[in-house]
Amino acid sequence: MSAPVFRFAPSPNGHLHLGHALSALLNRDLAQRAGGRLLLRIEDIDPERSTRAFEASILDDLAWLGLVWEQPVRRQSEHIGEHAAALRTLRARGLLYPCFCTRGDIRAATARDEAWPHDPDGAPLYPGTCRALGAAERERRIADGEPHAWRLDMAKALGESRAPLTWRELDESGESADIAADPAAWGDVVLARRDVPTSYHLAVVVDDAAQNITHVVRGRDLFAATAVHRVLQEVLALPEPLYRHHRLVLGPDGRKLSKREGAQSIRALRQASTTVQDVRRLVGV
Repeated sequence: MSAPVFRFAPSPNGHLHLGHALSALLNRDLAQRAGGRLLLRIEDIDPERSTRAFEASILDDLAWLGLVWEQPVRRQSEHIGEHAAALRTLRARGLLYPCFCTRGDIRAATARDEAWPHDPDGAPLYPGTCRALGAAERERRIADGEPHAWRLDMAKALGESRAPLTWRELDESGESADIAADPAAWGDVVLARRDVPTSYHLAVVVDDAAQNITHVVRGRDLFAATAVHRVLQEVLALPEPLYRHHRLVLGPDGRKLSKREGAQSIRALRQASTTVQDVRRLVGV
């Protein structure tokens, strides 16, 4: 039997904070206990926010935390062709459609109904405005250069998936249980935009498969999104890893730590003479 493969996959759009330290250390510890491998992936598909300076900072902080990972490091931006191939597969099977709606269009279409459903992240579900467009109109608007995204036709995708759709979730003791997946709760998710040629959802399942990841250990905030990843794994015939969604590190306001909200960075803690043992104590591992 092959050794289990774990991965830590940060985005280089800011410095690491304690929430990242928890996830990185947990992946490292679990890989060691299982006699497995630890890979590092840089999820840099957002060209506007990702920088090599932040990447260098991440690598430095992880080395300081004591992580050792296999080389080479996989950068998502260097594998856009693989993500594009997955998109072509979905398009050829009629599972994607171009969406010409702006965020403002969607807000206007859904704001009129106070009971309009929202996805697990709190955004209004896409109303399907462009789903019914004919092939000729789609092609004309694309040829005219009209900005568009590519959405997954969730109903069709679920129709091609095994039912019921589940994933295996590991708890802290290592025991696993089947979790019912509800991809429909997310509606017709965006899988690519003109400015970002792949989405997190698509890139993560393609990259996990390419790296033979067997164990996905990540924050609880991504628990519900696993349903989208499972339907994509099904329709793309990709392997299903085991999942563990760990607790989050919360700030004084009770919310999860966030780069955008200015969470204290590992770099700042290091400059304040914080030790690795201090970090482990702060995150509880």
